[in-house]
Amino acid sequence: MPAKWTQRAFVLLQHLLPQRLLTAAAGVLARSELLAGVLIPLFIRHYRVNMNEALHPDPASYRSFNAFFTRQLRAGARPLATGAGAVLCPADGVISESGMIGAEPLRAKRSEFDTASLLGGDAALARQLAGGSFVTIYLSPRDYHRVHMPLGGRLARTRHVPGKLFSVNATSTALIPGLFCRNERLICEFETDFGRFVVVMVGAMIVAGIRAAWDEPGREGRLRPPERSFGGRGPQLEAGAELGRFELGSTVIVLFPPDTIKFAPGLGERVQMGQKIGALLANERAAQGTAPIADEE
Repeated sequence: MPAKWTQRAFVLLQHLLPQRLLTAAAGVLARSELLAGVLIPLFIRHYRVNMNEALHPDPASYRSFNAFFTRQLRAGARPLATGAGAVLCPADGVISESGMIGAEPLRAKRSEFDTASLLGGDAALARQLAGGSFVTIYLSPRDYHRVHMPLGGRLARTRHVPGKLFSVNATSTALIPGLFCRNERLICEFETDFGRFVVVMVGAMIVAGIRAAWDEPGREGRLRPPERSFGGRGPQLEAGAELGRFELGSTVIVLFPPDTIKFAPGLGERVQMGQKIGALLANERAAQGTAPIADEE
């Protein structure tokens, strides 16, 4: 269906607006204590946020809108799926796409993107992931905005791509080619026994920052190094551990290497952090009493 003139006007406006300036202004407002008492109750009512899940359910306990938006959950609000080889959902949100990483462009929220471009131009890493699996999760304003580990792994490398800050709603992703390869993103590679998997946190307009759990004070967000390799000394994070947060929401894309995971059957669109979205194939084979066929000499 052809895009409506209002949709095209909305996209054109994003090209014309000073994205960084608006985002910086939103960040200042989100961190300010002056309007928190007004903004937070309005936001809760408009988006029907379930504060019973929060560690601090009283809206008045948050000194700024940003403190509220990145709120922690109470213990037990997101139980982690158990079972050997369980692959956990890294965030609350909606699964927009999942499937195989192949020669065709991947899709996320109706936007196609090339794997190497998504990874900041890293063609070698893209080749390692070819034939693997990916899942994209969109975080709406009402969702819990911390991102967690789908599997245990050691942080191997990060890459921060400044990029643009287009909105990530359906209209923008449908009309702006390669949006997810153009927006700001933090690319996190984790080393495991089966190879590296990658978590990509994608920013958007008025997303005041992407924060990683390992960011050094004063070098977080857009102040972090463009690329950092940890050389085997990166933090070891267990499945379900927090790896980062969005200061206002966006999208998470997780990419797994080939022959690694099998997505759970009947997985719905709406998901919550900690639920099982798949299983490691090695554990699946062990449970079925089968193993990969070794190559003949």
